[in-house]
Amino acid sequence: MKLSHCALLLAAIASAACTGTKNNASASDTVAQTAPALQSRYVADPDSLLGFVAAQTAIGPRVPGSEAHGKCVDFITSSLEKHGVTSVSIQEAPVTTADGTRLTARNIFASINPDATERVLLLAHYDTRPWADNDPDPAMHNTPIDGANDGASGVAVLLETARLLGPVPPDSIGVDLLFVDVEDSGRSDGPDSDATWCLGSREWVKQMPYTPANKPRYAILLDMVGGIGAKFHREHFSHRSAPGVVDRVWAVARQSGYGDRFINTTGGAVIDDHININNAGIPCIDIIESLNDATGTFNPTWHTMADNIKAIDPASLKAVTQTVLNTIITP
Repeated sequence: MKLSHCALLLAAIASAACTGTKNNASASDTVAQTAPALQSRYVADPDSLLGFVAAQTAIGPRVPGSEAHGKCVDFITSSLEKHGVTSVSIQEAPVTTADGTRLTARNIFASINPDATERVLLLAHYDTRPWADNDPDPAMHNTPIDGANDGASGVAVLLETARLLGPVPPDSIGVDLLFVDVEDSGRSDGPDSDATWCLGSREWVKQMPYTPANKPRYAILLDMVGGIGAKFHREHFSHRSAPGVVDRVWAVARQSGYGDRFINTTGGAVIDDHININNAGIPCIDIIESLNDATGTFNPTWHTMADNIKAIDPASLKAVTQTVLNTIITP
């Protein structure tokens, strides 16, 4: 049985559905190239990425509706503006979480090169789990987590993208950054539990700021991308809904020297924000550690008190960010 990011991983379904999608990976699929064939004028800095994670965890758990959550909104918007991304807006929408709490979700949307009609969307959730309900110590199950990996790592990738592309946007392509809210307040089991997750992105797609002329060609969700030694397999729903995007990103990863991180076999089936984006007509994939060597599912720190800055690997952040940057600029 595999856990999804937001509910139970549908292991039996994924196993049956993905039988035809698993590949016998060659050595070039799974071993990093010593001389990357793909170079980029945009080079991700692991220290900068780690700094973006540390800045978020220093605020405290970013539980929706909390003071720390509001401070994180301010941190994200000020960071974007600092790096020259001035087209920033906040979409607010009322939501009700699985425990009955009524909140105002605040999705932050920013555009780099906003006048370009050819666009790409990157997204990550910035809220954190209100409860460490997977912690080995039951006494911690009602304690909010730092969310260094589960939340802050994906945001770090987006902010590093803004730092690099904001001052010097890529030619002829626009990059949109979506920081979604209230992703991680769902219920892990019970009837209709899947519907209790990813509430912010569900509201965002109802008011997407796109026309048919400028809808993104594809989207990439970044979630739990900073784990120590993290490896990323082809997530099931990504492969099912946007196989061409998965192929593109994994190929770029190999060409960029990160074939040891992006493994060309099927991983878990994850209930995550990419499902809402796909349902809205934008092909979207989820880069997420869903087949950890130790657990067979997510990183061992998932929804535990150990999801803190000590569990972050700058090399993982670098591999993912550079792959995303190279994907954006590769024709």
